[in-house]
Amino acid sequence: MPHRFSSNMPSLTSPATHGFAVTPSDTLDLTETTRALYVGSGGTLALRLLSGQTVTFAGIAAGSILPVRADRVLATGTTAGSLVGLV
Repeated sequence: MPHRFSSNMPSLTSPATHGFAVTPSDTLDLTETTRALYVGSGGTLALRLLSGQTVTFAGIAAGSILPVRADRVLATGTTAGSLVGLV
C-alpha cells in the first residue's frame, strides 16, 4: 500500500506513528518518551513530564488523548486505565 506522506518530515504536530501499552510504575520509565497518552478508562493520571516535573490530571474522561511528553506514568495516584503511549 502506498504511503502518501513518506516524503513529509515528522514533527510533534503530525499524527503518531507508533503506540505501546503503558503499565504505571513508580520506579520504571516508559520504553519511549510519549508525544501523547491515550486513556481508555477514565480516572486520575499521575505522570512525570520530560522536564522532570510530576503532574496529576484528575477527572480524565475515557477516550481522552493528552498531548504530553511523558517519560513515566506513576502507579501511585493513577486510577485511569487502558493507557497507550503514542509516539
